[in-house]
Amino acid sequence: MLDRASGASLPPSIAGATLGSADPFAAGREVAWAIPAAAAGRVDFAGAVDVESFPHTETMIVLAGALTLSVDGASAHTVAPRGGVVVARGTRLRIEAAAGTRWAFYAGTAGTVATPGVTLLSGDAPLTPSAAPPAEVLIGPAPACRSFNAFTEEGSNLRAGLWDSTPYARVSRPHKLSELMHILQGSVDLTVEDGTVFTVGQGDTVFVPQGAPCAWDSRVDVAKFYVVQEEVG
Repeated sequence: MLDRASGASLPPSIAGATLGSADPFAAGREVAWAIPAAAAGRVDFAGAVDVESFPHTETMIVLAGALTLSVDGASAHTVAPRGGVVVARGTRLRIEAAAGTRWAFYAGTAGTVATPGVTLLSGDAPLTPSAAPPAEVLIGPAPACRSFNAFTEEGSNLRAGLWDSTPYARVSRPHKLSELMHILQGSVDLTVEDGTVFTVGQGDTVFVPQGAPCAWDSRVDVAKFYVVQEEVG
């Protein structure tokens, strides 16, 4: 778990883990998971910072407060809770955060090729039908799934967007990619390798590393923001 909407306590961050000396949010960043090419966790930040060239590609899912991002030559964007934004590597911008602002993040920190800029994530994005899980892993009927992929970074196999689904269950299997999920609607039980069940509901944020065994069981419709990355090591 990266964040509970209820404010419940979470496992400690990785001691000493950073996103490098150029990280504009180093003082408030808590890294929960990291490999040489990526990291995930939370940030607490208030104030303003001007960044000449953003050092990595970071998806920010706002959990509390508000973020305002101003890119040269474009209108400012303010992102409130239940919203998110992707800041691409190399972007020149100003970031302002109200007091008490907190976000969950997934950062592509190495081997990334990106076009500078910001991409907003909205729960109101237009969705189109997408593939359901394969029949051989389903327990019961296939769900109806929809998605909107808002951001793609081809050089690092990183994508971010919105997804929803009718209820379904599937067996445990190694997760095919590293994924940050922020639940916008509904709830799901995720069962990990040791049998522990994490119930993740509206406003909660969870991260599943690539290759980690995980089962899914949702009894209601679920909508989520996702950030996924394949083959990152």
